[in-house]
Amino acid sequence: MSARVGVPSKGRLRDECLSLLTSAGYTTGMLHGAGSIATVGPLEMIEMRPRDAAAALAAGQLDAAFLATDIIAESELEDLPALPLGFSRSDLVLASRDDDGRTGAADLHGAVVATHLPRLTERFFAGKGIDVTVVAMGGSLEGVCAAGLADAIVDLRETGTSLMTNRLRVLEVIRPCEALFVHRPDVAPLYDLILRVDAVLSARRHRYVMLHVPRERLDDLRAVFPGLASPTVLPLAGRDDLVAVHFVVRNGDLWARLGDLRAMGATGIVALTPQALLP
Repeated sequence: MSARVGVPSKGRLRDECLSLLTSAGYTTGMLHGAGSIATVGPLEMIEMRPRDAAAALAAGQLDAAFLATDIIAESELEDLPALPLGFSRSDLVLASRDDDGRTGAADLHGAVVATHLPRLTERFFAGKGIDVTVVAMGGSLEGVCAAGLADAIVDLRETGTSLMTNRLRVLEVIRPCEALFVHRPDVAPLYDLILRVDAVLSARRHRYVMLHVPRERLDDLRAVFPGLASPTVLPLAGRDDLVAVHFVVRNGDLWARLGDLRAMGATGIVALTPQALLP
């Protein structure tokens, strides 16, 4: 039994996904652009446009795909299991010109809204009972609105720079978006892929810390850094006053409590990024 997995064929999402797969121990050298295929064990990885991958997943031609939240919602795949990947983050927003006097979605009754997500946009306005004309467009939607070809747009915002450049303002944040690994349930060949990807993502959120600390401060350290189960404590050759301690901690917690380690007399502090982490 095999499984077919859609991989983005270009852009930053592709780069991030290939990096993730490589970190999870998969060979991706055979993936070199749209249409390329890499067979790795029971997995057949196919590079394709995310919109095409979503359509193929919806039609049952793929078993899984690396997609962004907006494409998943547009293709109505939100009922499928999904693993958040923590990258390609943005916001899906409703925006209009900053001089049109509008302050919210309700002010767009009867307006023309341009978007690359027509079905999602229609559902959004229908849910609010607002009558608009949704026009499917690609390319730079900010320019379309700025030129007066649409009254508003539904588009992704990463930094907001393009909106400001085109003198647009956000009327509403529709939803946060990020990359996800979305898949059909109970596809056995995907179990190992999901396990390995999840292990890499967990590792990226943590650090493996090694340090020396006075023996009498061990209880204080355990109270602050309990580790996955408990810190590993090792003797130091020729030193009865110090012990070596190893533990796993979330990135943010390490930096927030680094001063506490120093206050406990910790020395020789080394923090490493693990390759994989399975709590």
